[in-house]
Amino acid sequence: MTAPETGRGIGTGLTGTTFRILHVSTGNVCRSPITERLTRHALTDRLGDPFTGGLIVESAGTWGHEGAPMEANAAAVLADFGADASGFTGRELLDEHVITADLVLTATRDHRAQVISMGHSAGLRTFTLKEFTRLVRAIDPATLPDASQEGMVERARALVRAAAALRGWLLAPSAEADEVNDPYGAPITFFRSIGDEINTALEPVVTALTGVPAPH
Repeated sequence: MTAPETGRGIGTGLTGTTFRILHVSTGNVCRSPITERLTRHALTDRLGDPFTGGLIVESAGTWGHEGAPMEANAAAVLADFGADASGFTGRELLDEHVITADLVLTATRDHRAQVISMGHSAGLRTFTLKEFTRLVRAIDPATLPDASQEGMVERARALVRAAAALRGWLLAPSAEADEVNDPYGAPITFFRSIGDEINTALEPVVTALTGVPAPH
């Protein structure tokens, strides 16, 4: 799949110097904090600490527990991966978060629908995490801008455009294929299985965004 030209709704409200990734779940205390911090961890692995290139990673919840810490089991999962759980506070999803996001990755299709229903031309840049992973795997990375020459922001935006163009052609194999189930209130073993799901889905996404493979 070749990256198409700039499309409406990609990068709304931004100046062109940053690319903002927004992870969305329900309470913003389990799935989206894990996804946010694993994304940051993967970027650090590839790009160094602090990672550069204009990428910003955040999260929020459709019924977000404003100011709440992440669940203890979520923090334990992050520790398993060597990711940093410190300093996190939950947020309720607001219009401004959607307006300024270049890419919104949600835990479920219901979250995706809620984000899109907020408007702000969000449809072309909002995907479930697993949906985006499936689409990214089908995109030839050679058709994307070289981050070392054109910048990581341009590469990331081209990736979102290409994924949006593919969405109607590459459908999910089942209704549940694009879902990350909610571990809230579950034992640590279930949290760890969700953490593994999220980490597996993120690896090809971060590689495609940055053009840098995961270190071995």
